[in-house]
Amino acid sequence: MKIRHPEKVNKLINPLKKKPDWIRSKLTNSQDFFVTKSIVNQYKLNTVCQEANCPNITECWSKRHATFLIMGNTCTRSCAFCDVITGKPKQLDPLEPLKISSAVKKLNLKHTVITSVDRDDLEDGGANHFYEVITEIKKNNSETTIEVLTPDFLRKGDSYKKVIEAKPDVFNHNIETVPSLYLKVRPGSRFFSSLELLKNVKKIDKNIFTKSGLMVGLGENKDEILQIMDDLRSAEVDFLTIGQYLQPSVKHYPLDRYYNPDEFKELEILAKSKGFLLVSSSPLTRSSYHADEDFAKLQENRIKQTNAQSIS
Repeated sequence: MKIRHPEKVNKLINPLKKKPDWIRSKLTNSQDFFVTKSIVNQYKLNTVCQEANCPNITECWSKRHATFLIMGNTCTRSCAFCDVITGKPKQLDPLEPLKISSAVKKLNLKHTVITSVDRDDLEDGGANHFYEVITEIKKNNSETTIEVLTPDFLRKGDSYKKVIEAKPDVFNHNIETVPSLYLKVRPGSRFFSSLELLKNVKKIDKNIFTKSGLMVGLGENKDEILQIMDDLRSAEVDFLTIGQYLQPSVKHYPLDRYYNPDEFKELEILAKSKGFLLVSSSPLTRSSYHADEDFAKLQENRIKQTNAQSIS
C-alpha cells in the first residue's frame, strides 16, 4: 500500500511572506463600526470590504463608509489575486437597488462606491443592474455623489453604455496589473479591452471622472508601470490608485515583493508628472479607500485645471 506523507499532501503552494512594519491596518474601537455592520446586515447586503478581506475595513466602517458589492458575492471568473469566491452566481435580487439606496440614506453617505462581481452569465454583464442601483440611489439621496467600480463587460458589446447613461460621478475600472502578467493574474480579462472601456467612457461623457487602479508586487518592473501610466493617460483617465498586492492565501498568486513607502511616493510623483488629476499611492491604497475625500480633491483639481487652461 502506498503511504501518503502528510507533509507532502499539505505542502504549501505559494507560502506567504511576512508583512513589513509599514503594512499595518488601523485598529479602532469605534461604535460607528458596529453601526455600519448592523445596517449592512439589516439589508442583507454584500460589501467588497468583507468579501475581499480588505485591510482597511475597520478604519472605513468606523467612518460609516462601506463599498457595496452588487449582484451577489460569487464571481464568474477566477482571478489569481482575488479573494472573492468563484462559482455559479444566484439570480439577481430585484430589490437590491432599493436596499442599497436605503442603506446609503441610513449611513448618511455623501459619496458612495458601488462595485460588483463579474457576471459573465448575464447577457449584459450586469450593466442594467448597475443602472437600476445608481438611479435608485439618486432618487432617495439627491445630494450623494456616486462612484462605480465596474467589471470590463468583456464580450458584452455596448452594454457598458447603460452604466454611463445613469451618469455616475466617477467611473472606475481597475487595470490591476501590467499586460505581461494578465494571462497568469487575470486569465479571464484582456488588458486592451479594459483600456478601451475607460477610453470609451471619457469619449461618451467628458463630465464623468474616470479612474483606474494598479497593484504592485506581482513581479512587474518599473518600465512596465510607467508604460501603464502612459496607456491610462492616453485613455484620458483622471485618477490613478496604486497599492500593494497582499497575497490572500497560499492558493493565490505568489507575492513577488513588498514595495516600501519611498517607492510608492516615487510612483506618485511620476504619475502626477504624466498629467493625472489625482494620484493615490501607498501600501494600503485601495480603489475605494478615502473615496469621498478623493472625490472632493478631484473636483477641486478639475476647477484648477480649467482655470489654468482659460488663462493660458
